[in-house]
Amino acid sequence: MNENIKSHYSYPEVINWLEQKGIEIYGNHFKILETDHPIVCKLIAYFLKDEQTCFQYNINLNKGILLTGPIGCGKTSLMNLMKYLTPTEHKFSVKPCRDISFEFIQDGYQIIHKYSIGKLYQSEPRTYCFDDLGTENNLKYFGNECNVMAEILLSRYDLFISKKLQTHITTNLSATEIEKHYGNRVRSRLREMVNLIAYDKTTPDKR
Repeated sequence: MNENIKSHYSYPEVINWLEQKGIEIYGNHFKILETDHPIVCKLIAYFLKDEQTCFQYNINLNKGILLTGPIGCGKTSLMNLMKYLTPTEHKFSVKPCRDISFEFIQDGYQIIHKYSIGKLYQSEPRTYCFDDLGTENNLKYFGNECNVMAEILLSRYDLFISKKLQTHITTNLSATEIEKHYGNRVRSRLREMVNLIAYDKTTPDKR
């Protein structure tokens, strides 16, 4: 953690705790590398709702997180670990975008409703981390092609504005690629909805 950043939390202790948790879940090879500490500290600050540190990192606590980085840099496992730091009212589920696209093939347009408005039979909106945005394909449901994730993100934007619903995303796409896949509207809405936290493009594949 940057020496100039002041906080009432001990970030090295939190990182150690997360590493232990990671070993429990992923096995003995799990490690949080020192080179990743700047990224991890930003995520910790956000998910612990450490206002003072978030202010210093220029992170807006009302927005979600967009975590970008090369394939295999550890985005998904980090977001899974962050669930253990998150206060109950901000709990979120990690959902692979590919799974959502397969559900769409199965169940059609109600899936867009499910991941935007909330559960199928309950109007309470939910916080999701959409994992690996860009790995799903445009899919056909009864012959109609649909960019499922674009529709979900646009619906969630409306809920972000009206109900402060947060959305988290991991992706290895750049901003330009997001625009190419999902259109300019999605890219500009995402700017309003999320804090961008980015791994260096040269981060090696840890798998």
